[in-house]
Amino acid sequence: MTPPPSTAASAAPPDLLHSEAEEDLRAAVRSLLTHRGAPASVLAGAESGRPYDAELWRSLASGMGTAGLLVPDKLGGQGASARETAVVLEELGRAVAPVPYLTSAVLAVTTLLGCDTGDDEVAAPLAALAGGRRVGALAVPLTTPPGAGQARNVRVAGAGRRPLLSGEVTAVAGAAGADLLLVPADTGLYAVDAGGEGVRITPVTSLDLTRPIARVTLTEAPGSPLAGPGRARAAVDAALLAGAGLLASEQLGVAEWCLEETVRYTGERRQFGRPVGSFQALKHRLAALWLEVASARAVARNAADALATGSADTAVAVAVAQAYCGEVAVRAAQECVQLHGGIGMTWEHPAHLYLKRAKSAELALGTPGRHREALARLVDLPGPQD
Repeated sequence: MTPPPSTAASAAPPDLLHSEAEEDLRAAVRSLLTHRGAPASVLAGAESGRPYDAELWRSLASGMGTAGLLVPDKLGGQGASARETAVVLEELGRAVAPVPYLTSAVLAVTTLLGCDTGDDEVAAPLAALAGGRRVGALAVPLTTPPGAGQARNVRVAGAGRRPLLSGEVTAVAGAAGADLLLVPADTGLYAVDAGGEGVRITPVTSLDLTRPIARVTLTEAPGSPLAGPGRARAAVDAALLAGAGLLASEQLGVAEWCLEETVRYTGERRQFGRPVGSFQALKHRLAALWLEVASARAVARNAADALATGSADTAVAVAVAQAYCGEVAVRAAQECVQLHGGIGMTWEHPAHLYLKRAKSAELALGTPGRHREALARLVDLPGPQD
C-alpha cells in the first residue's frame, strides 16, 4: 500500500482535495449504504447478535471491490491507495455501518502486505481478503496504539510448518465473525483458522454495538507462520499506523453526519413560533462545531494522503489526526444527542449509535492523549519535567 518514502514525495505538498474518481467512489458507496445500510436499519439490527451485516459486507467488499483497495493488482486487489480507502471509511462512519472494513480490509490486509507477499502462505489469504471471500482480523486489543511493541501473551510450541499457539488476547475487534486470525506471538506472526481446533472466540459486552469485540483464546491451535519476529513487529506496527490514520476518516464521517443531522433537525423543530436553530445560543454552538469538523476534515485527509504517498511525515500526520479527530467526533455526537432534546435520548433514534461509535473509536488504536505524547516525541517538543 505504502510506497517507500522518497525525497520528491516528502517534499511535495499534501493533496487535501478529492479527485473525480474518489468522488465517484464516494457516490457509489453512499448509494449502497442509503439503500442497504441506512441508520434506521443499522439500529434495527444492533441487538440481533450478528457480528456484522453479512449481506451489506458482500455488496461492499465483493460487489464493489472495496476490500482490496489497498492491495496491488498483481496480488488480487484493486491497486488503489489509502486515499480511496479513506473515502470508503468516511462513508462507513456516516452510516455507522456494521461491517468489518477497518478490521479486515485495513488492519488485516496491511499486516499481510508487510509480510513476504511472494510466499504462498501470505499471498493466498491476502487475495482471499482482498476479494472479500474471507474476513480477517488482527488479534491485538483494539486499544493498541502504533508502536506499542510485540505482543507477549501468545506462546508457540512445536516446530516446522504447523506450530501450536496458546494464549489469550482480549478486546479484539472483528474477531467475532472472522474466518482468519492474524496472531502476533513471541516468535513471529501466524495465521490461524478462526473456526479451527483449539480456537475459542468469546464475544464480550461492547460499548459500540456496531463494532463488537471478543476475547480470543488459543489452546494449542495450529497456525501457519507468516513472518519472523522482526518482520512481524514491523508489519503489525505498519498496520496499526495505517489503521490509526484511516480511522480518522471514519471519525470524520461520524462527526459530519452528526453535524448535518443536527442542523437539519434544529431547522425543522419549532418552539415559540420559530425554528429552535434560529436561537443565537444554538447557532453559536453549531458554528463552533462546523469549524471543528472542517479542521478534522483537513487533518484526516492529510493523514490519508501521507499514508498513500509514503511521506516522511506520515507518523506526524497520523498522530495529529488521531489527537484531533477522536475528540471532534465525540463532541459532535454529544451535541447531536443534546440538541435533539428528548428524541436524542431515546433508543429508537440512531443518535446513540453515533455517540457509542465515537467514544469507542476515541479509545481505538491509541487515545488522543497517547497520540499527543507520540506527536511531542516526533517533533522533539519537550514535555513537562517530572
